[in-house]
Formats: sequence, structure tokens, C-alpha cells
Amino acid sequence: MKKPEIIPSKIYSREELVQAIYRWRFLGKSISFTNGCFDILHAGHIASLSEAAKEGDILIVGVNSDASTKRLKGNERPVNNESSRALLLASLEIVDAVTIFEEDTPLELITATMPDVIVKGGDYTMEQMIGAKEVIENGGRVVINPIVEGFSTTNIIETIKKLAQTT
Repeated sequence: MKKPEIIPSKIYSREELVQAIYRWRFLGKSISFTNGCFDILHAGHIASLSEAAKEGDILIVGVNSDASTKRLKGNERPVNNESSRALLLASLEIVDAVTIFEEDTPLELITATMPDVIVKGGDYTMEQMIGAKEVIENGGRVVINPIVEGFSTTNIIETIKKLAQTT
């Protein structure tokens, strides 16, 4: 059943998200969490999000704000603004909640929401995963999924730049 009108309601402020988590936990739902810039959504992102969705009943996606993305990726990023990126993610059936965070890391968001599972792609180690220690100490777990080779936002941007130069 298609209900596009619910898409914007899947985008939460941090405070709204914390309240939603209380409701989901009351209903016995487990919470999985992943995060990223998701600047240009590609098949690698979909694979990673799909794996993250398998780890819990509810998938929350933390999205770096425009300012955070710029600090992490450079002045030419993001290509798509935070509202557009959040809306694209919220439109995915596998995503239950999206929230934008301003910080360079999701640590504050993770400690505020305390998911049951944190999921990241295989380019991270357990030691590098922000919030892993806190979630594990709270009885949760951490999952590192294999990275999908051949997909990279940076590579997509470089390809577009090369194509623009040849026209």
C-alpha cells in the first residue's frame, strides 16, 4: 500500500525521536541505528541500509547536517541539502525514522536514543565506531556490514565532473 503522505512524518527532531523510541520500546520493538551523510544516494547505501534494517524492528538513520557534511567532506559538499537527503531516506520503505544531527559524530544522538544495535559499513572497525562502547555497555550490540565495492559518492561526483569537462 503506497502512502506518500507519511514520508515527511518519518523525519524527526531529536526530541521527537526520543519520544517515538519510548513508544516503540513500549511496544516491544528493537531499535537499530546507522548514520552517514548520504549525499548522493546510491546502491551501496541501499545495501547498507537494507542490512541495517534486518538488525532491528525499527531502523533509525542519523543524517549529518549540511554544516557537518561540509566539515567532514570539504567545501564542495554536500551536493544535496540536508532536507533533501532526509526526505530521500524517509521515502525508503526500509527506513522508519530519519533525524539530522549537527555534530561531526553521532555520539550525542546515539547516547540520547541508545539504540539496541549500531550498524555501519565495513570500512569501520569496532574501535572506530562512534557510540559502540556506550551501546555495548548498555547491553546492545554493534554490527559491521561488508562494504559494497564499486559505489562511492566521491567517485560519482568525480565521474560527473569528468563528464562535464568533456561537453
